[in-house]
Amino acid sequence: MSQTQTPLGSGFGAASTALEVISGIDLAGKTALVTGGSNGMGLEITRALVSAGANVVVPARNLEKARAALIAIERVELVPLDLMDPASIESLADTFLASHRSLDILINNAGTMLNPLTRDSRGYESQLSTNHLGHFELAVRLWPALAKAKGARVISVSSRGHQYGHFDFEDPNFLHQPYDASLAYGRSKTANALFAVALDQRGQEHGIRAFSLHPGGVITELAKFISAENLQAAGYVGSDGKPIIDPERNMKTAAQGAATAVWCATSPALNGMGGLYCENCDIAPLYPDDSTELLGVRSWAIDPRAAADLWTLSEELTGESVGS
Repeated sequence: MSQTQTPLGSGFGAASTALEVISGIDLAGKTALVTGGSNGMGLEITRALVSAGANVVVPARNLEKARAALIAIERVELVPLDLMDPASIESLADTFLASHRSLDILINNAGTMLNPLTRDSRGYESQLSTNHLGHFELAVRLWPALAKAKGARVISVSSRGHQYGHFDFEDPNFLHQPYDASLAYGRSKTANALFAVALDQRGQEHGIRAFSLHPGGVITELAKFISAENLQAAGYVGSDGKPIIDPERNMKTAAQGAATAVWCATSPALNGMGGLYCENCDIAPLYPDDSTELLGVRSWAIDPRAAADLWTLSEELTGESVGS
């Protein structure tokens, strides 16, 4: 099926919720894994997938906190995971593969945003490590289970933050330039989108398709490094400190923010497609690189050559590759 970065007219939109877009979808007998699936948008993604009959694996660093959030949701399997720790990723993947299950849906939702400069044990900058490299390692290690599903989808939660700029292949870990938290975040979100392009290229022959997406502006724990004053100045919260909800202006509830990831993971409208960037429960339009539009995708985030280069770099940085 031919595909371009052109909206389909899905029938859903900015105000749609995760439960609305999954209505009528049957996931009975399917297995999904949702990183960050115990809080914020991730919790709404988990809830929606379970509502359609799926069994959902939810990795978390803080198991006690995650257990409390998930206690009322059935068919959820809680497992430990630290995306900045390769040993933790290996342990999760090995345990899952040992269960001989197929993995029908992998949603790379967990992340960090705008934090001060920190590094993982390998010296890699934490936004790159958490948002991209950890999810790269996870997907590559779970590849046999994804291929076994014969129709798996891998979904990467990117952001309009990709508009901050191209991925920096020369200095991805800010070893030779001053650290800029916003730039680091934007580059990691560009990496999320490029990862979907590269994974889709490799996965098609195994029945694995991939998509990336912008969920919309949702005030969750992810915004913990942004001051209340700055959130208010940006128009995301009111004087009472509560989030302003206006989906048409990209300000959403967690349930609305979760909708596009759920749509990408389950919509039959995307059958035969992959490597696309989505938003507001549809394929996002491609805008010129110098566009001032707040939404849409820019060319550098879906460029096949950059995607291939990122895959190669990710293999080098992690020591992981499909079939290794």
